[in-house]
Amino acid sequence: MNANINARDIKDHVSLVDLLSRLGYQPHRKSGQEHIYWSMLRDSDTTPSFSVNDKLGCWYDHGEGKGGNIIDFGLLYWKGSSFQEVLEKISNIMGAALPVQSNTDKAKRKRSAIKEPHYKVLEVKDLGLNTAITNYLQSRGIWLKAQGRLKEVYYYVEDDKRNRKHFFGAGWQNELGAWEVRSVNFKGCLGHKAISFIPGNPDKLAVFEGFINYLSWLSENTFADESVLVLNSIALIQSGIRKAKDFNDISLYFDNDTTGRKATVTFQQALRQSVDCSPVYEGHNDYNDKLIAGLNGNHFSR
Repeated sequence: MNANINARDIKDHVSLVDLLSRLGYQPHRKSGQEHIYWSMLRDSDTTPSFSVNDKLGCWYDHGEGKGGNIIDFGLLYWKGSSFQEVLEKISNIMGAALPVQSNTDKAKRKRSAIKEPHYKVLEVKDLGLNTAITNYLQSRGIWLKAQGRLKEVYYYVEDDKRNRKHFFGAGWQNELGAWEVRSVNFKGCLGHKAISFIPGNPDKLAVFEGFINYLSWLSENTFADESVLVLNSIALIQSGIRKAKDFNDISLYFDNDTTGRKATVTFQQALRQSVDCSPVYEGHNDYNDKLIAGLNGNHFSR
């Protein structure tokens, strides 16, 4: 590795979007400053959930619940590689894209700090006021069960130059008070990730990856009395296991993909009273896919 290339040079000067392109990955879509990819950090990603803000030099994988800078990405992408080995891999791949500076140049250049995106919730309203949010929830088949459980969340995102963009979406609150927000073009969390728990029957618990699948299940099980645990991210599975340990009857409704199946095995190994209920929506990726397929009268796949 070139001795003049160090971690700060890579973080300040190497575009993660460019690195991903050289590794063979192209964004599925772009939304403002965000480049959205199918996650390359997981075996299976049924919805593009790996987001890169190249301007800010940061990324976030919504499925993993992890994010960071380009070096953090490298440490996860090249599993088992040391910090120094990751720097070498990035340097070798990017080649001339990296600047080579003398110590004098480094001393002269004043670096500006990278500011993380700033989110602020402006208003939280009852459902029914925003046609776009209503249409989105109706398209997912959960409009009726969303009543009293979801809110309309209005917020802005401020970049490093204090430019603001305003957004809105259907919001579900976790136990830390943060909002899981969903819309046609966005899936994310405003605040700190955490599980959501709804108390019910003290012996029976139904566990879901996300709130849309919970509401889908509720649409077909209107009179269910189970307590409900929504992980809000598979990355929070250990928190979910700790919350679920005192229940005698645990039903798991995880996705029918590699990540969901691994989560089911992890849960069952930790809590033997857990039962895999994914056969209920066999042939579909998740409960919501099954619900929509039934509403449309055909097989639905996202």
